Amino acid sequence: MISENTAYDTLHETALKAPSSSGVYLWRDAKSTVIYVGKAKNLKNRLSSYFSGDKGIKTRMLISRAHSIEYITTANEYEAFLLENNLIKKYTPRYNIALKDGKSYPVLRITKEEFPRFFKTRRIVQDGSLYFGPFPDAGALDTFIDTLYRLYPVRHCRTFKKRDKPCMYYHIGRCKAPCCGKISSDTYNSYIGEIAGLLEGKGDETVAKMTAEMKAAAAELNFEKAARLRDGLRALTVMQNQNIVEDFDSEDRDYIAHFREGELVSFTVLKIRGGKLLGRDNFRAVSLNEDSELLEEFACAYYTEREMIPPMIYVSTQDGCELLTRWISETFHTETKIILVTDRIENARRHEAAMAMATENAHEDIIRRLRERGDTPAMEELQRLLGLPRLPVRIEGFDIAHIGGKFPVASLISFYNGNPDKKNYRYFRLKTTNGVIDDFGSMREATSRRYSRLLNEGAELPDLILIDGGIGQVNAVDGILKTLGMDIPIAGLAKRDEEIWRPHTSKPICLPKRSDALRLLQRVRDETHRFATSRNQTLRTKENTVSVFKDLPHVGEKRERILLQAFTTLENLAAAEEAKIAQTLHVRAAEASEILLAARNLLTQRTERTETKKTLFAAQLGNGTTNTGGAPGEESLYAKALAAAALDDELMVAEP
Repeated sequence: MISENTAYDTLHETALKAPSSSGVYLWRDAKSTVIYVGKAKNLKNRLSSYFSGDKGIKTRMLISRAHSIEYITTANEYEAFLLENNLIKKYTPRYNIALKDGKSYPVLRITKEEFPRFFKTRRIVQDGSLYFGPFPDAGALDTFIDTLYRLYPVRHCRTFKKRDKPCMYYHIGRCKAPCCGKISSDTYNSYIGEIAGLLEGKGDETVAKMTAEMKAAAAELNFEKAARLRDGLRALTVMQNQNIVEDFDSEDRDYIAHFREGELVSFTVLKIRGGKLLGRDNFRAVSLNEDSELLEEFACAYYTEREMIPPMIYVSTQDGCELLTRWISETFHTETKIILVTDRIENARRHEAAMAMATENAHEDIIRRLRERGDTPAMEELQRLLGLPRLPVRIEGFDIAHIGGKFPVASLISFYNGNPDKKNYRYFRLKTTNGVIDDFGSMREATSRRYSRLLNEGAELPDLILIDGGIGQVNAVDGILKTLGMDIPIAGLAKRDEEIWRPHTSKPICLPKRSDALRLLQRVRDETHRFATSRNQTLRTKENTVSVFKDLPHVGEKRERILLQAFTTLENLAAAEEAKIAQTLHVRAAEASEILLAARNLLTQRTERTETKKTLFAAQLGNGTTNTGGAPGEESLYAKALAAAALDDELMVAEP
């Protein structure tokens, strides 16, 4: 029996680890009965909100009765709307009754007549009419319908009657008067065909037509018409979002997708029955088979009864489809089509969206599995293959990012128990290699600053250091650690062939691509690269948006903009004449002289700093301190200098 506090903590942890995508969440009690269904634009934010702040009695009661939280990710909030509605109708949860009325969403109907009309409705009549939707945003649907009536000269009247004289809509150009025989059935229905194609996602020509009319109206200064067409295009964007949660194709079908990490494989099956998605099933497996063998392996275990098999099964890979079709036919004596989802099948956009949704849910399940088990198998395999003295519970990874030597940044990320530990992420603004492309020197600086600090503070050391690079970077870091008197295992992962390098070895370690150990190292390496690149981009953006002119005397925001526009760079300003500055800023000669003198001094300081860095680097190069793989003694001066400078320079900034 799980205690109340333990259950609360488990629910809270599930909420904190939920993805930030849109979706639907289900609260279940101890008997696995669904007691509440909700939707969210951001699942993590919405679920976390249940555990923060003061809550009403109903929310407190919900949490006290809940035992677990399950969630289904969707492509957008639009699909979450519909899936929530379907699940509420399916489960009738007790805590939804006071909140949800369960009404259906509106659809667009095209009638089956000689001269059809279209309109919004909530009632489905099986008389051969075409239906599109449903559409949760009824306002967007109204705008869209109004735009269609302005674009296409189709009838507005509810009842079609033969007339002698056309109505007002004909005279204002909004209808071709089929009631008076002024348009043929074929021509009229070509308009209806365009509208249907637009709703089916085939309306590129109509979009182009609407866009051209909008631009023409704006050019003619008819802004009212241009705004109307603009709103119509926006509504069309909403209407063209393919909905895979609910449609009017009553054919039962399954969508099967999978995601894998090493030997872990998760399958997701979306089950469409009667035109509605009623949920999804996740299945977990451990398999060493190749991806091409997974579908048939799963299907043979999943489909055990004839009643379970729908007329159509959509899959993401062609491998195994032929054998699976034959097996279903011979085993269950039923004919089922196994269809590969490509852009060449009918209604491709809808099926591609469904398959993407299934794949995303399988991926999310893999993430949960890795968290649950702590990736112990990968750590055990890594310890065995690399000959590590202990299990690599704490792994620290390093990578370098720069643009032509400018804004060099080293990232440090930390994995604990096989998963990212973001509160221990760090980054370093590199000093000795700014303006110089030297990955080995950059790696030396970053690791010396990091581990001299840990050594000075007596802090816990990692079980393994992973370098994003090959033997050169690994040997460079090994020299730093030996100089500091530290014995921490090091490995490098080279991107090209995914080779693992240990210090001072002539051959790399090559692991199978399905190896759990390799997968863990790849996750660490990819995360170091992402973190380093994102920080480098931030620095470049900051540099490009901050003007050096702000440091000059008599220069505020307005004058800063004027100088930036007139001179662009500090060099240009320092080379300008005093009279030119006075004329540009409309200031007196004395103020212009002060600005010019300050600009020249600032430029001189910049030049001197650059020359100092170049001299330092040249000295290091002459002493052999930038070579890789050298003896520890050759690097001692460099390491100690970096260590001495490091204690106050590490940027202790955790990732947001």
